[in-house]
Amino acid sequence: MLHFLPPPLLGILASALLGLNSLFWVPVLLVLALLKLLLPHPAVRLRLDPLLVRVAEAWIACNSGWMALTQRTTWDVQGIDGLQRRGWYLVNCNHQTWADILVLQHLLTGGIPLLKFFLKQQLIWVPVMGLAWWALDFPFMRRHSEEVLRVQPELRARDQEVTRIACEKFSLIPTSVMNFCEGTRFTAAKHREQCSPYRHLLKPKAGGIALALNVIGEKFYAILDVTIVYPDGAPDFWQFLCGRMRRVRVRVQTLPVPQHLAEGDYAGDAAVREAFQQWLQQVWREKDAQIARLLDA
Repeated sequence: MLHFLPPPLLGILASALLGLNSLFWVPVLLVLALLKLLLPHPAVRLRLDPLLVRVAEAWIACNSGWMALTQRTTWDVQGIDGLQRRGWYLVNCNHQTWADILVLQHLLTGGIPLLKFFLKQQLIWVPVMGLAWWALDFPFMRRHSEEVLRVQPELRARDQEVTRIACEKFSLIPTSVMNFCEGTRFTAAKHREQCSPYRHLLKPKAGGIALALNVIGEKFYAILDVTIVYPDGAPDFWQFLCGRMRRVRVRVQTLPVPQHLAEGDYAGDAAVREAFQQWLQQVWREKDAQIARLLDA
């Protein structure tokens, strides 16, 4: 509707709408979260958590509104029909830009339970949004390289405990546990640095989804493997706000939960870790091939 505006002006307008939307809803989230903190009883949590989810979904709906107002995007989406609103999903997606989060929320909210992301610890300091993510029980993870973990293996156990506690909270009401297995946004420089064997992806990290499966695997209805492609190049967040996300292709594949892996001890059994990593690498090979096809389409 406002596509005729110059991109910088459109970006300023979209930023203002996003900011106003967040400033309206985040205080409501924080009041409910404070009540939950002051009254740490399971019965209170069971009443307040659905209210927190409704507030978050209202925030997302308003974001979709200003996106429709300011964006002229062609959406090519397959695989989101027939999903369950009441149930638990483990959602996995490739990661290229902050816009991925808004794309996922726009497409999946209302079709499945609210997406709850594994976030880097540093993101808790993001103004306004860090508090919102904390209020919604998003787990904040300290990501460590394999070199650091070899020297300080106790750090792995610390992150595992954070994941376990978060997933136990997720088990109380239907939730979609969201993880970007690459652990960071894809860039050509990171791809070269990793010597990634995949053409369009960074190496996947299995720990987050493996531990989520170990803790509440029996509740997950399925795994949603989401692939996002931007045929004109992944926009950075400012480009996205300026309306330069012209085309998006999204494919959602519903995968069965690998019960033999969900029931294994990922943290303590090297054979289970190896089997899980092989399973995830196969998923990643198929995703890499799918991205190539979508880019060529």
